[in-house]
Amino acid sequence: MPYIAPLDPNAADATTAATLQAVKAAVGMVPNLYATLALAPAALNGLLQLNEAIGGGQLSAKEREIVALAASQANGCGYCLSAHTLLGKNAGLSLDQTLAARAGLGSTPREAAIAACAKAVVDARGHVGTAMLDRFKSDGLSNGDLMEIVANVAATTLTNYVNNVARTEIDFPAVDIALAA
Repeated sequence: MPYIAPLDPNAADATTAATLQAVKAAVGMVPNLYATLALAPAALNGLLQLNEAIGGGQLSAKEREIVALAASQANGCGYCLSAHTLLGKNAGLSLDQTLAARAGLGSTPREAAIAACAKAVVDARGHVGTAMLDRFKSDGLSNGDLMEIVANVAATTLTNYVNNVARTEIDFPAVDIALAA
């Protein structure tokens, strides 16, 4: 049971209802995350705008899902792990690749660097050591990639925190938050 119930779209003001309708048109449903965040329309709109901006960046959809999976695992968000496992599959990640990303690993040096960087940003709250950053760069990440990873971690962390506080009901195929040893 959620701690903070999602907004009923029928109870939303016209502007928020239109935003939720646009989400539904884009993804085929109004995920509980967005309906919950709609309780604060400025926060919902901010997240949507940030996601639109970073969606047009240099990281591919698959790479953005790697970031989301690594950050969601580090932040312990079962809702986002479930959502991004499905979204990752749609972006071309196998189940093994989603599990690797959650562990901060990857199937190529670049994917491993992206996952490890996202995990490090969360774990260190942004205070990632220069030696580690240099290692990510030697694995093929540019300064621009590093900045986009940080932006994607920030967007994912926002959704992780919303779901962790609200106890959002998972409306995607649920995955176990624990990784197998």
